[in-house]
Amino acid sequence: MGNKMSHLSKEDLRFLQENTKFNKDEIKQWYKGFMRDCPDGQLSKEKFKEVYAQFFPGGDPEAFCDHVFRSFDKDGSGSIEFKEFLLAINITSNKGDPKEKLNWAFSMYDIDGNGTIDKSEMESIIKAIYNMLGSAIQDQQIETPQERTKKIFNKMDTNSDGVLSKEEFVQGCMNDRCLYQMLTADGEAPKE
Repeated sequence: MGNKMSHLSKEDLRFLQENTKFNKDEIKQWYKGFMRDCPDGQLSKEKFKEVYAQFFPGGDPEAFCDHVFRSFDKDGSGSIEFKEFLLAINITSNKGDPKEKLNWAFSMYDIDGNGTIDKSEMESIIKAIYNMLGSAIQDQQIETPQERTKKIFNKMDTNSDGVLSKEEFVQGCMNDRCLYQMLTADGEAPKE
């Protein structure tokens, strides 16, 4: 989908109005900024990492960016087009519905896409979060990714099968404000 568009099509605008909480003017503003930063209409993984790194100057967000990018790049093209971008922003922003946000977070944590999160996938993401935060957490006493994963699984793996289903993940986060905030990178508590 490498075709350059200088304006947003009516179909895409309508689709985004129906599928996000952004209004027509907000969508047009987002589009303008997106096209300014990505004139070919595609956000590459490299550009995504470059932008993301600005928010974490004392850390290394590269591994975390790989996970986030994969979850946004729905068609697996290796770049994010504007519709994918705005749908992702809608979910991850404070306008996003908590359950939608958790469904997105689940897809990010489910690295192999098999419909469950195993302990190695959870550890991988937690390690990436720690690396991303870098110097911001170096003076704090934090659990290892393995310890944190063990605690999460003890709380969420209700059927004790060693993996988290989407239902266990969503329910576990909805019932635990701290887990919700950590696993969705959201400062707000979930509101059902």
